[in-house]
Amino acid sequence: MEHYEPPYTISNRMLELVSDISEKVGKISSHKELESKPHLRRNNRIRSIHSSLKIEANSLSLSEVRDVINGHLVLGDQKEIQEVKNAYEAYKRIAEIDPTSISELKKIHGIMTYRTVNESGIFRKGEEGVFSGDECIFVAPPPHMVNELMKDLLSWVKKNEGVVHPLIMSAVFHYEFAFIHPFADGNGRMARLWHTVFLYRWRNIFEYIPLESQIERFQAEYYDAIAKSHVNGNSDIFIEFMLDMINQILEELISQIHKSNAETSEYVKRMLEVMEFDVPYTSNAIMAALGLKSKETLRKNYINPAVELGVIRMTLPDKPNSKNQRYIKQ
Repeated sequence: MEHYEPPYTISNRMLELVSDISEKVGKISSHKELESKPHLRRNNRIRSIHSSLKIEANSLSLSEVRDVINGHLVLGDQKEIQEVKNAYEAYKRIAEIDPTSISELKKIHGIMTYRTVNESGIFRKGEEGVFSGDECIFVAPPPHMVNELMKDLLSWVKKNEGVVHPLIMSAVFHYEFAFIHPFADGNGRMARLWHTVFLYRWRNIFEYIPLESQIERFQAEYYDAIAKSHVNGNSDIFIEFMLDMINQILEELISQIHKSNAETSEYVKRMLEVMEFDVPYTSNAIMAALGLKSKETLRKNYINPAVELGVIRMTLPDKPNSKNQRYIKQ
């Protein structure tokens, strides 16, 4: 198909959302807020991976996903644990991915599905459909059409880079990719990762913005937007939905940053200075590092506020007073 053009129409609502998103991105970027808060970046990356996998029925909790990424022993389904490792490896490559390359797409799919699916790193050979739970939203094009459809889509992307706004292009690509469904498994994970890659190439703060967690919260609406766009024969509804999701997650991130700035006391800052990332500390070890003698002072002024802010976590959150409790800087 020559000069393929995905069907969509820019609406006033889309333009309003693009403007709102651009303003929010400017606020975050101008103050270099994420650069100065590595714990937020790391937490958001873990949230992205957990949510994207949860959408695909991975049952590991957020804390278990964090433990897998940190190299700790997790008792769980080995396939699900491997999916976390794979996603982490794939997300680490966001900054170097060329989203217009078919070979790159297959390569990253091979990483994302390593040891978990039979057809890893290759386009599907069988019929597939898009499902929301047990309900088939639509049947994807036959496998013999996949290669040409993906070539057409990526040719459109190359031709329109710098012409179509990245916020629009990423959403159009996401929908068209979901419709083509080029792989036997892992299409949702790849579509969401590629969406983030496009956004990163526009503004690099998107590397650490957990768009996937917002989609996971509105998972039914996500699949509904895909289904309605399919019925309408264009991606308009899906574009507006994704722009709204991005706008909401940026609003949440700005609030998260403001809360961190406003509430991080000098006590908490001092404690964070003596802790290394991802190292488990006993309360006694923290007391020694701070030169404190009272556990009550440590708990009231340091640990409790830090846990509430999310800058440290307990290894045993269900047993806060356990003698085996450890605290980890995030």
